Amino acid sequence: MTAKGMDILPLHKWLPAKQLPLVISGPCSAESREQVLATARQLAMIPQVKVFRAGIWKPRTRPSKFEGVGNEGLKWLQDVKAETGLLTTVEVAKPEHIEAALHAGIDILWIGARTVVNPFSVQELAEVLKGIDIPVMVKNPLNPDVKLWLGALERLNASGITRLVAIHRGFYYYKHSIYRNQPMWEIPIEMQWQYPQLPIICDPSHISGRRDLLQGISQKALDLGMAGLMIESHIQPEEALTDADQQITPSVLAEMLKNLHVRQFSGNKEFQTKLEHLRHEIDKMDAELIDILAKRMNIVEEIGQYKKDNNITVLQIRRWSEIIYDRLNLGEKAGLQKDFLLRMLQLVHKESIRRQENIMGQTDDEENS
Repeated sequence: MTAKGMDILPLHKWLPAKQLPLVISGPCSAESREQVLATARQLAMIPQVKVFRAGIWKPRTRPSKFEGVGNEGLKWLQDVKAETGLLTTVEVAKPEHIEAALHAGIDILWIGARTVVNPFSVQELAEVLKGIDIPVMVKNPLNPDVKLWLGALERLNASGITRLVAIHRGFYYYKHSIYRNQPMWEIPIEMQWQYPQLPIICDPSHISGRRDLLQGISQKALDLGMAGLMIESHIQPEEALTDADQQITPSVLAEMLKNLHVRQFSGNKEFQTKLEHLRHEIDKMDAELIDILAKRMNIVEEIGQYKKDNNITVLQIRRWSEIIYDRLNLGEKAGLQKDFLLRMLQLVHKESIRRQENIMGQTDDEENS
């Protein structure tokens, strides 16, 4: 599908946000009428906040955790809209959720990451939404699969939903990270590049999992030209029943938004997006190069230990000559300059010498790596 393959209405055509970024905020979970309304009243005083969010059906990993207040929360959202004028949005995961939300007059629906991973579930929701004129926001799936994310958007668009928004909320990452969900910025950048008409907003709360990281992530999202932010806000974050560590008070949110710099794109934004896409490709390759180099050095040390155990000298001139000849030929075929590649090989070689000498306790000038 090309960038023109989906019929999507621009964000400014249907949301009351004359200036971007659009800010969507509210508690992770609606816990009580008092908590919801108290939070909404303060959020309504922040000019950038146009949409109030609250989870009422919570997809939890374990059934012993708080799973939301259910349909009762829809009444509280009706009260929020009537009192503050804010638009309202909730997460839906089943056809009956959609039916209840529509009956309650919810303005915008969103589909969560756990639902997006299952095309069968998304298709069920798309079928229910056929012929219904309501905006739908789609979070990225848990795993970094851009096709799965696009597939969910395409299913909804095929059902007639033209007011679509993609929400970047980060991706599950098995390695240790400071983030709850790894940003993997290259994926939303790819989306922006391929589908420039698709509005993308960022969910810094679920990327960070921590209050202290929210501002930096939000600024990065705006620097990449994203259309808005979805940030969780609670009147008493420390007492929240879900995701307490990533929620902030409305007053903290207001201060944070004041300190964000909205980048003014000069020239062609599509050019800027392409540039960011290429830069992130380089970042990924650099990370891969570093990882490969680290693995190479691990093998170098293993060779050094093997030499020591078998009383073999570090110095093996013939092997080093073979490496130089072979690698320079490979580099020339790949279009690399001979002088550049030789300098790089010599640096790697020098570090290999140092590591094997540390293991073997020798001081030869050269080694076989």
